[in-house]
Amino acid sequence: MATEIERKFLVTGNAWRKEGEGILLRQGYLNSARECTVRVRTAGEQAFLTIKGATVGITRAEYEYAIPVADANAMLDTLARKPLIEKIRTIIPVGSVVWEVDEFLGENKGLIVAEIELEREDAPFPKPEWLGEEVTGDPRYYNSSLVALPFSQWGKKTGS
Repeated sequence: MATEIERKFLVTGNAWRKEGEGILLRQGYLNSARECTVRVRTAGEQAFLTIKGATVGITRAEYEYAIPVADANAMLDTLARKPLIEKIRTIIPVGSVVWEVDEFLGENKGLIVAEIELEREDAPFPKPEWLGEEVTGDPRYYNSSLVALPFSQWGKKTGS
């Protein structure tokens, strides 16, 4: 079984911007139940269908498959929940690991997070100066949650 062990942090300042160039990602969710999410993503000229299981600690099952970009775009336009997640992803190597910094656009503009995938939950890793508060266990920062309650809506009262 494929697994993902991931930690997520807020990003502070702008020092990370000089570390690499970003690529536009568009993604949407066909299913976002707690026990199983199904995501479609385009990244430049590539596209993927990803299925993720429930998170246990910081680990979860993950299966990812390349699909035709035209199919992905059609699914994003017609099947995925809105708003879509759009972000610029910058890949930043630090020592022997790779950080992915996501600067969100659209309804989630203003949110910048960094993620690192690890080989085991207790693996040590370098913490760059631009790394802020860890938000690994906070479901508000899950991409699937940002569809239901975008960052731009945080702190606003609902109802009344």
